Amino acid sequence: MTDHTTTNAATTASTAATSARTTTGRRRARLLVPAALAVLALTATASVSAVAAANTSPKAAQTTTIQHTAVGQAHHGDAKNPKAMLDAWIRLWNGDSSQAPRIISPGFRVHAALMDGSDSGSIRGAEGVVAWIGQIRAAFPDLYFSEEVRPLVDGKYASVRWTVTGTYAGGFPGAKAEPGTVVTFTGTDTLRMKDGKFVEYWLNSDTLELLGQLQVG
Repeated sequence: MTDHTTTNAATTASTAATSARTTTGRRRARLLVPAALAVLALTATASVSAVAAANTSPKAAQTTTIQHTAVGQAHHGDAKNPKAMLDAWIRLWNGDSSQAPRIISPGFRVHAALMDGSDSGSIRGAEGVVAWIGQIRAAFPDLYFSEEVRPLVDGKYASVRWTVTGTYAGGFPGAKAEPGTVVTFTGTDTLRMKDGKFVEYWLNSDTLELLGQLQVG
């Protein structure tokens, strides 16, 4: 009887001890979980603070400003960006005369063999170029230029290979082609840049191909 009672008492004591350890463990777990979450929260806050500090540092602010400026320049077609200038030059030939004052210097000079035999040196500045383009487009109202080869830029010089297509409207000296004839020919524009504008222009176009399509001669 005594042994049995003693055994039960020992078992009860062991169970109580185990229960106490379990309860203590659970309490510790409850304490550790919030503590772990707090550590994680502090770590995340520190990381965010570090990133924010880096982003507000002078170097980061300068980088951000440069990136925004570059995007703004690309969006507005900065006149000091050669490729943006060439893009505006193509649009000018496609009839957008508003581009002329922005990209063409007042002293702009043209070097080209004009089909009417006149002196290309008489074409000066933005107004001269716009008038010249207007004369050409009078015979081909829907004239459309597109890049055939990506522009090449080397220092102060830029060059673009283009293809042009247009519908002949009549009035070209010596042409036997009927109005409505579609013509296509190619050429290369080489331009010299200075102070964010074009100052000189060399034209090399396949005039013989154009005259053949117009049945001149």
